[in-house]
Amino acid sequence: MGFLLAGTSAAIRYTGYIYPKEIRPVRDLLRKRTMLVQHRTAHILSLQSMVNRNTGRKVECQRCEETERRKINEQLTDEHHKMAVQSDKAVIDFFHEQIDRIEKAVLKEVKLRYPYEELLTVPGIGKILGITIMLETGDINRFPTVSDYSSYCRCVSSKKVSNGKKKGEGNKKNGNKYLAWAYVEAANFMVRYSEPARKWYQRKASKTNKIVAIKALSNKIARACYFIIKDQKPFDPKKLFQ
Repeated sequence: MGFLLAGTSAAIRYTGYIYPKEIRPVRDLLRKRTMLVQHRTAHILSLQSMVNRNTGRKVECQRCEETERRKINEQLTDEHHKMAVQSDKAVIDFFHEQIDRIEKAVLKEVKLRYPYEELLTVPGIGKILGITIMLETGDINRFPTVSDYSSYCRCVSSKKVSNGKKKGEGNKKNGNKYLAWAYVEAANFMVRYSEPARKWYQRKASKTNKIVAIKALSNKIARACYFIIKDQKPFDPKKLFQ
């Protein structure tokens, strides 16, 4: 009746991988993009929360065009609230500019190559996200099983289980945090653009919560991508959501 660490062994085994020297600068630039995207998201959520709290109105402001900005300013009556929203918007615009610059530079230098081209058949994975997955994964053959890969991507829990009962947590920092982020991003995009994914997510969220549902979907996508890369087969939603 020993302990089972759900998803830690593979992460421990593979975190010491040394990436080829010529790939590292572009990979590091994409990691900088990841950080900027996360900061941009924080300011977008801040802006949305400010507007919702003070107007009762939900806004979609990924880019927040000029017409949307005017509507927000018209509905906010307090000058301090307007200034707070303008501050968020200025920072969001700055992050947009920097992220666009990085994406153009990366696409100029790197293309998805064999065996990663088929990742573009996955709804929610575009060129930049595909390149991120390619550079962070490295040689897919270093992962003997799909469980090893999903563990490395931090898509499974690190809990310790004994006789069906949780007995503790493993090291959650094992594995690759950038791949974890990439597959969560893919999950969010897939929910937006794929009807089967959206229905699966809604069913899962109704039984748990939205965060758990997105994390579960990211695990399904990571596992699917493992076989897409290994077997060179396009994405099949019927297999993922059967």
